[in-house]
Amino acid sequence: MRLRRGLTALAAALLIVPLSPGAARAADPSYPFRDPGLPLEARVGDLVGRLTLDEKISLLHQYQPAVPRLGLKVFKTGTEALHGVAWSTDHDNGGAKIDATATVFPQAVGLASTWDPALIERVGSAVGDELRGLHAQNPTVWGLNAWAPVVNLLRDPRWGRNEEGYSEDPLLSGLIATAYGDGLQGDDPDHLKVAPTLKHYAAYNNETARDRTSSNVPQRVLNEYDRKPFEIALRNDAATGVMASYNLINGRPATVDPDLGTLVRDWSGERLFNVSDAWAPTNLTGSQAYYATQAEANAATLKAGLDSFTVNDTDAVPTVTAIKEALARGLLTEADIDNSVGNALSIRFRLGEFDPDGGPYAGISPSVIDSPAHRALARETAAEAAVLLKNNGILPLRAGGSVAVVGPTADKLYSDWYGGQLPYEVSVLDGVTERASAVTTSAGADRIALKEVATGRYVTAGSGSVGVTGTTATEAAAQFDTTDWGDGVSTLRSVADGKLVGYGWGPFITQNDDPTGWFVQEQFKIEDQGDGTVVLHYAGYETQESWFPDTDYVTVGADGNLTLGDRASAARFTRELLVDGVAQAAASAKKAQTAVVVVGTDPFVAGREVHDRTGLGLGARQEALIKAVRAANPRTVVVVQSSYPQTINWAQANVPGILWTTHAGAETGHAVADVLYGDVNPSGKLTQTWPRSESQLPDDLLQYDIIDTRQTYLYSDDTPLYAFGHGLSYTRFRYGVPSVRNGHVSVTVTNAGNRAGDEVVQLYTHQRTSRDAAPSKQLRGFQKVALAAGQSKTVTFALKPSDLARWDQTRQRWVVENAVHDVLLGSSSADIRQRATLRVRGETIPARDLSRPTRAETFDAYSGVRLLDESKAAGTVVGAARAGDWIAFKDAALRGGTRFTASASGAGTVEVRLGSPTGRLLGTATLAGTGDVYRYTTVNAPLARFSGRQTVYLLPSPGLRLATFSIG
Repeated sequence: MRLRRGLTALAAALLIVPLSPGAARAADPSYPFRDPGLPLEARVGDLVGRLTLDEKISLLHQYQPAVPRLGLKVFKTGTEALHGVAWSTDHDNGGAKIDATATVFPQAVGLASTWDPALIERVGSAVGDELRGLHAQNPTVWGLNAWAPVVNLLRDPRWGRNEEGYSEDPLLSGLIATAYGDGLQGDDPDHLKVAPTLKHYAAYNNETARDRTSSNVPQRVLNEYDRKPFEIALRNDAATGVMASYNLINGRPATVDPDLGTLVRDWSGERLFNVSDAWAPTNLTGSQAYYATQAEANAATLKAGLDSFTVNDTDAVPTVTAIKEALARGLLTEADIDNSVGNALSIRFRLGEFDPDGGPYAGISPSVIDSPAHRALARETAAEAAVLLKNNGILPLRAGGSVAVVGPTADKLYSDWYGGQLPYEVSVLDGVTERASAVTTSAGADRIALKEVATGRYVTAGSGSVGVTGTTATEAAAQFDTTDWGDGVSTLRSVADGKLVGYGWGPFITQNDDPTGWFVQEQFKIEDQGDGTVVLHYAGYETQESWFPDTDYVTVGADGNLTLGDRASAARFTRELLVDGVAQAAASAKKAQTAVVVVGTDPFVAGREVHDRTGLGLGARQEALIKAVRAANPRTVVVVQSSYPQTINWAQANVPGILWTTHAGAETGHAVADVLYGDVNPSGKLTQTWPRSESQLPDDLLQYDIIDTRQTYLYSDDTPLYAFGHGLSYTRFRYGVPSVRNGHVSVTVTNAGNRAGDEVVQLYTHQRTSRDAAPSKQLRGFQKVALAAGQSKTVTFALKPSDLARWDQTRQRWVVENAVHDVLLGSSSADIRQRATLRVRGETIPARDLSRPTRAETFDAYSGVRLLDESKAAGTVVGAARAGDWIAFKDAALRGGTRFTASASGAGTVEVRLGSPTGRLLGTATLAGTGDVYRYTTVNAPLARFSGRQTVYLLPSPGLRLATFSIG
């Protein structure tokens, strides 16, 4: 993704080449494709038919070039717009200065925490307006194909991109994505304001080695969970395509997932334009080594269902060359090209590009960018997104009085990789200062000096380079403020020039105000050596693996400058504490009537794209800050400003008030103050579970099977720190007795408090009996209802039997089982206020008939096996990672079958056992070898006699891939 941001001044300048005065006039305005009265397909077909083969191929690259003879202009695919138009820094494009400041809304996980689709649609509409405004300034930099929203589920909060997703729940994620996409698209039935693209299809939740790891996802989890939010948004026609993810899914790179051309397109009523992620097409021949040549890779990419190659920045030559080679080799036909080109052009038609007047959104001007209305919407959204985690009566605060606002994020706002440049900043300190009579502040950062043990010289900075000199610790050049951001990672800020110490590609320098860029080079782990000394472990620009795995420790070069070396050569320092930042902040808090401790994360540090987290704790010094301030002042409120759940167990047990917000944009401070002082009654709800510790998460981030590992609120039995859906209010809500009839669930909710407030009424169900493991509860609907003090409203949800369908792996289809369902209504998944029951007349899943060919991937249980690609084009098979791995097929009706028949590839054996992986051995099939893992053959084995309804276990040996089998 990083190189998509590489729209440097040079690249942008290359794009901004005006058409010659006669170029646009060269197109005949009477061409049918320019007639908006014709059906879309007719217009697309007409234009595709007028393009030469070379012109068509050129349109498959992310920067679609102009076709002057037909009046087609340059079209740039992909503008990041996750929570505002992203990467909106100023570009000096060949002397044409562009003011690209845009409104920044709360991070995506914050948008979803509003649980308010109507509000999020307004946000999406504002972002769409601003992208149109920027497009009006420079259409070659700001393309109208938006790469947003991200709908990957927040299965594990250690995922480095947690901030980009909406929720751990597929329904909530799908509906918030629908709202945001609807807003981006606008409300015209035939035209798009912006063309949104859903990211990233699919089963993508890890950054470490993301382009080489395979997400092992059984059919049921894939259908019920990972695919579902994409399906919801596309069935609602809230997006114009999907972006394929970097990972492999069950052994096949997502870039060539056949879903892209089949299932995904079936979900939408519109023609879709699907795109690759940045450089992913070249991963197919590079890191993934899936194809021998780029011609084969590009051909497979198009045939699988992608229509655009995001690669090589503005240079389309490699893409065009590979596609032409694929055509020459017969790997592609011109019909394949026409299909993808038609998909690419379809969104351009819907955007109004080929209409005489440019369509209904062509008149949106740059005046909408960072407008007063959008600033007000940003403040409203940030306040609605804030979640009150705890309140023992300390909130809301009264205006006036003295307040100490302390902490590393008190006077500073942070953005993220997909956030825009903040047009202005209102910090929490700013917001509180507007309400309090007297305010004091402290960042809580420790001021330290580092003395090299070997020479007795201090590390100094301030003139650019960082090295050891004879400077004393009393001088600013030898002083650094350190902030602990969690996962053991800290930043070092030079007191002399206010800049952060970073590697700068060597040697170390002070250069940036904040951690930033794709390669974040301002990160260190200060490691205690147990003898009074420390070493500096450089933690910057770590992507799939450390760039310098053996040379990532700070050492001192011959010239005295700090540089990198191996562990053995690491320089040893004494860490001298000049100012105890925690004690300083606590002293400030002790003198104030109220203390507000603002802690959290910097989205560029300790976890982000290509870098997962190892833990969920605040930095150790931030934890110490909370404890010290609470000891100094019992009237302490903690504001957590973070992109993901934090294990703040001590604060929950000991601090009277806790508020959580994402990095919520320029209006963060106003929004937080609005909530703290009661101008806004908090109504935000958590969209993912906050665990008490990492021990409540799977050992491995690659464990994608949420049913097997019992992840998320759907399957976990753990008691979390905060449950999915949790969020408090300054008032109380009472739930009446629910009614369940005629496909609807109704409940009357009353504001039983003395102030107005909004309640998110959440509907869950639990299926009491099922053939397979059922969720402990599952969200089926939610509504945000505004209630004045004492007011009651009846909330009604549609709930049809088909809404309760689950995936039946035995027959590979959706099924509604005959069962009783608990109907649960409440304020969170753990705060159920009312219950009812619903009996559903469905079907009973029959016993398995293994005498018929059975897909191995449809197992009921498994241990250790891997799901792999049956062929490079389609299909999923099972392979063992280690001896003893197994798959099981329960409730099999066995009628004395005496032969095991299987379709398999590779070489090895398959044991057939009854009752358990070590149960009675019925027989063993042996495959001598097919010579190619994609070459399958039939293998047979006689079986001992057996009968009855039992569980059959198959144990394939490593090296063998099992596709189908039967017992008869």
